[in-house]
Amino acid sequence: MRIRTISMMIALFATLSVCGQRKQIGEARTYLKSGKNFDKAEKLMTDLLKDSANRENKRIYEIWFQSVQKQYDQANEKFYMKKQQDTAQFFSIVRKLFTISFRLDSLDARPDKMGKVALELRKDVARDMSGYRSNLFFGGSFFVRKGDFKKAYDYFETYIDCRRQPLFTGYDFSQEPRMAEAAYWATYSGYRMEDPILALRYRDLAMTDTTKRSWTLQYVAESWKSLNDDSMYVATLWQGFNEYPLSSYFFPRLMDSYQNQPEKALAVADQALEADSTSRLFLFAKSVALLNLEKFAESLDYSDRVIRRYPDMAEAYYNAGTAYLNIALRMDPVRHKKQIRKMYQNAMPYMEKYRVLAPNGAQKWAPALYRIYFNLNMGKQFDEIDKILKRL
Repeated sequence: MRIRTISMMIALFATLSVCGQRKQIGEARTYLKSGKNFDKAEKLMTDLLKDSANRENKRIYEIWFQSVQKQYDQANEKFYMKKQQDTAQFFSIVRKLFTISFRLDSLDARPDKMGKVALELRKDVARDMSGYRSNLFFGGSFFVRKGDFKKAYDYFETYIDCRRQPLFTGYDFSQEPRMAEAAYWATYSGYRMEDPILALRYRDLAMTDTTKRSWTLQYVAESWKSLNDDSMYVATLWQGFNEYPLSSYFFPRLMDSYQNQPEKALAVADQALEADSTSRLFLFAKSVALLNLEKFAESLDYSDRVIRRYPDMAEAYYNAGTAYLNIALRMDPVRHKKQIRKMYQNAMPYMEKYRVLAPNGAQKWAPALYRIYFNLNMGKQFDEIDKILKRL
């Protein structure tokens, strides 16, 4: 008896649920026909979807889609008539339409009991949504300008994701000029969110936008770096350097990555000089690489080249002075006293000039000048430097 009572109660609740569902669907359809209160029609459907039993009901999603589509038409008309309209709200309606349409299409594509698929809605929904799709790009651009990179990323990702959605079977979005640009802005937004995974997701597509490729490579490199993937970081730097040797980004970071591998650093500097033989940065970098390789005479030559072209570059004087000091250290103090003294005399004007150009760099020039003045028996100058060193 109890089992029968429970069964009757379940049947009653199911009947009441169906009746309530029909009532809300009927009310929503009335709103849609009235030409107003489309937001109320939407709420009726989203309330129904709170019940897990309704989440596979295609008709509920269809009416939800129609209610949001009507809101889109209203907002779009306001723009056309130049009436006041919340731009962010308009774009949120657009993205909501895509979210609903993808779900609706998946329900529409379900096979029936016989295993057959009879698409009722795809053609019309796909036609409408393909017309709205450009607003995803514009929405992403809007949120980039607003600095809301999370929302911007979502819009660009949805725009790109349309390529693989079954809803758009028969549509070819892959060749659209904006597709690569959308991937670039998605990469940029991921980078600005400091989320390397998101920044790297569309990197290959983003790099097909040749107008922004250099920037894309920079964001990709920084993303690999934040993931502590040194091999991919350096590989991306090389890719960027090979394509954009004069960029201020790739060369210095590539040199930094080889700071403990002077042979490789020298090779990078040589390649850079092939692109611009007069670059202050490239000439100086080669002088540093040669200095680290203990090729002091060659390093001195490149430091002098920098100084002749760019006499205000302080570090070039330091490199030159350091080269002379290292040459002196390598000489036999017994057999080459005169030559050693000559090296200190040669180093002195470079280090003194470096002191003038970099007065706050005492940590570098003071020890060097201490050695120079000591070996040249310059008591007055030596005492001054000795006092500076004691204060450091």
